[in-house]
Amino acid sequence: MSLKSIAAKVFATIIDRKTKKWVTDPVGSQDRVFKYLLKTAGGTAFAKAHSFSSIKTHKDFIKNVPVRDYEQLRPFVDRVVAGEQDILWPGKPLYFAKTSGTTSGAKYIPLTKESMPEHIKAARNAILSYIHETGNSQFVDGKMIFLQGSPEMETKNGIQLGRLSGIVAHYVPNYLQKNRLPSMKTNCMEDWEAKVEAVIDETLPEKMSVISGIPSWVQMYFERIAQRTGKRVGEVFPDFNLFIYGGVNFEPYRAKFHQLIGRKVDSIELFPASEGFFAYQDKQKEKGMLLLLDAGIFYEFIPANQFQEENAPRFTIGEVEIGINYVMIISTSAGLWAYNIGDTIAFTNTSPYRVTVTGRIKHYISASGEHVIGKEVEEAIKAASNELHIIINEFTVAPQLNPSDSALPYHEWFVEFGHHPDLDLQQLSQVLDLQMRKQNAYYDDLITGKILQPLKITPVPANGFKEYMKTIGKLGGQNKLPRLSNDRKMADIMEKIILES
Repeated sequence: MSLKSIAAKVFATIIDRKTKKWVTDPVGSQDRVFKYLLKTAGGTAFAKAHSFSSIKTHKDFIKNVPVRDYEQLRPFVDRVVAGEQDILWPGKPLYFAKTSGTTSGAKYIPLTKESMPEHIKAARNAILSYIHETGNSQFVDGKMIFLQGSPEMETKNGIQLGRLSGIVAHYVPNYLQKNRLPSMKTNCMEDWEAKVEAVIDETLPEKMSVISGIPSWVQMYFERIAQRTGKRVGEVFPDFNLFIYGGVNFEPYRAKFHQLIGRKVDSIELFPASEGFFAYQDKQKEKGMLLLLDAGIFYEFIPANQFQEENAPRFTIGEVEIGINYVMIISTSAGLWAYNIGDTIAFTNTSPYRVTVTGRIKHYISASGEHVIGKEVEEAIKAASNELHIIINEFTVAPQLNPSDSALPYHEWFVEFGHHPDLDLQQLSQVLDLQMRKQNAYYDDLITGKILQPLKITPVPANGFKEYMKTIGKLGGQNKLPRLSNDRKMADIMEKIILES
């Protein structure tokens, strides 16, 4: 065992002790964060506009600070982007994380000298937590790859901006720099397909031990390795024993990854975003990720089924329940206040508080009142894949309200298959429909009442979703495929891709 491996174990023990302190006092930890945020930001323009000086309790905060998304917070953000100081948080941000907006083009999420270290600390602690639990630290001596966006940055009014994953690349500690791939030159490549080929060129000769990235893009990397070498990834990289991922639910990809790797590999799930690093998997055999309650983020939770109500309840950590689908609202040391990040979560445990990401509040289908969410379609696809022994590479679902044959509306599932010997689409449709009816009472009622007909499957050719992402200019990096749409915008593009294939 190397000196680095031994040091990693010692450090992991120290971090575990520190983590236990706030884990055993969750409400107190959040109360301290709440008071720190209000006090630190007390002199900002936002604080003055919302009378922070009069806020003593969470009830006061609810009264003074409404829930906002980016568009609603934008008047303040635009002032920060223009170079003004002390608007949302004292001084100016260190960076802007540039993300794709929905109605306003690019979004600029501030990262401050207080919030940036929390991103780095959480990523580090996720790995150390794994080392402490499993005792496996030898991977720190191998090569590690992080499939991410370009680390090149621009400057806007004296503040650097770039993709979060690219910004984080500048914070890789010195003791890992020699182990880290790809090279800076390759990492800066903008063409994602060319970048993947260059990454493969660099990694094939190396002893890879850790591979990290969004599952859909790591899958592309694995597939190209298999095509080039004629071998499974586990054979090409015999030292590969840890996969780190985040951004999307891994379950729809699990069967495909097992096929591509050829053996079991430990994994760590992360819950990062430009707005903050919220949770990481702290136990290999426990469901859910440990919610970080001492990381400069104050959380509120609104039941998803009440989110559109005028006075929807805003619960704090001590008031949540297991199994409820919540919209997660955050206030942070980057100056985001009662901010709706768009993600929905559910608690799997409250001692300690662990969460799973259930979807996006804007990604749903309720064209006929069915209220279908991402978690339900992902659970259905997982169950159907296991029952029928098929591998599904990617999928998305959209409503079809006006079938050409004037029949009842239905949900159309666009599915790109992997391994599927003797696949019976009708059987798969029936299994998926049954799974959806079990999970969603509204959907079941609509099928029973003959408002909807059972779902239908439209097969997508190989690399069809990759072509879709390329068409909309979001191939690679941290971009994710929507699982659900409440309209036909994505479906229309997919139909065109299918016809042209």
